[in-house]
Amino acid sequence: MRKLWLKKNEDRRLRAGHLWVFSNEVDVQKSPLTDFAPGEEVTLCDARGATLGSACLNPASLICARLHSRQGEQPLDAALLRQRLGAALALRERLYSGPWYRLCHGEGDFLPGLVIDRYGDHLTIQISTAGMEARREIIEACLDEILAPATLFWDNDLAARGLEGLAREPQSRGTLPPRLLVPENGCRFHAPCATGQKTGWFYDQRGNRREAARYAQGADVLDIFCYAGGFGVTAAAAGAKSVTFLDASPQALALARENAAINAPDCPAETICGDAFQQLNELYEEGRRFSLICLDPPAFIKRRKDAAQGLAAYRKINALALRLLTPGGIVASSSCSHHLPAEALRGCVAQAAARRRLHARLLFAGGQGPDHPVHSAMPETAYLKCFIAQVG
Repeated sequence: MRKLWLKKNEDRRLRAGHLWVFSNEVDVQKSPLTDFAPGEEVTLCDARGATLGSACLNPASLICARLHSRQGEQPLDAALLRQRLGAALALRERLYSGPWYRLCHGEGDFLPGLVIDRYGDHLTIQISTAGMEARREIIEACLDEILAPATLFWDNDLAARGLEGLAREPQSRGTLPPRLLVPENGCRFHAPCATGQKTGWFYDQRGNRREAARYAQGADVLDIFCYAGGFGVTAAAAGAKSVTFLDASPQALALARENAAINAPDCPAETICGDAFQQLNELYEEGRRFSLICLDPPAFIKRRKDAAQGLAAYRKINALALRLLTPGGIVASSSCSHHLPAEALRGCVAQAAARRRLHARLLFAGGQGPDHPVHSAMPETAYLKCFIAQVG
């Protein structure tokens, strides 16, 4: 491997365990980035020449290198991929009784740029770096060896692939199932295989949906940004009096209604299609109120420079939601923006309650499930926050 040299004092974060190298940290006099090919393996060195590890490089990306080993001259080859994927599988098999989970979570499983969700004998795979893209055939062979999946879907429609200069057309192997069947928290969900959001299902909220459902007995539930109805259906199956699904996608609402009928046929279900901010205002004007509200918006802060605008959106949506709570009602508020600190989301709930001269009593603080492990040295990998509070 050729060497990639860092500037003086740019090694501290990496020595603390971080896996990313930014292009402005590279000593381009010693190792011009343009000399390297996308996906090339390099040995990373500090300014004094000490080895920091092995990485895959993309000279066209802001995150120009991602470490896959703390040893020098360690290729990201079939042996290492097999070992890392095998360890990821072993962890999930300790956590879950069935094959429905995130199998690989990028940096959290020490495989930067690789995400794999398992749905029984089907795998949906997202590759977001040139390094992993160059090893796609090896990854596929390793997965065939350890799991022998019936079908594979390469979900390439990712903004990150555009930043890495990679093609974004999805690809598949085998005849894809039109629907994914996902058993979760005693329910059975249908989700799209190739046309859904992200990888088809949000496994990361599994534990938070279960926790919110503890407050569902006899409740009128509002599931905002519901997608396929994960929060609302789980609540309905746990004894909710009624459930209302709100989303901007007619396809998502159709799935939510179908999943509600499968899991809680006796629970009245309503769907509302439209912009959440507008629809929450209309529900308030109509005098509608709910005793359990689940709020799971998309990432309002996708880039650090959008933090102020995104925080304002989180404050607004939480304020609109809390206006609809009955006295003593429960809100489950989430954010998947890693640029929004957990304390900021908690503050959104607290401020929304204070604006109504009420108190928010925090009952639960959660994050992503253990099949989405957080890398202890990378705050960026701890993206999901969920607070459940009683407001009154």
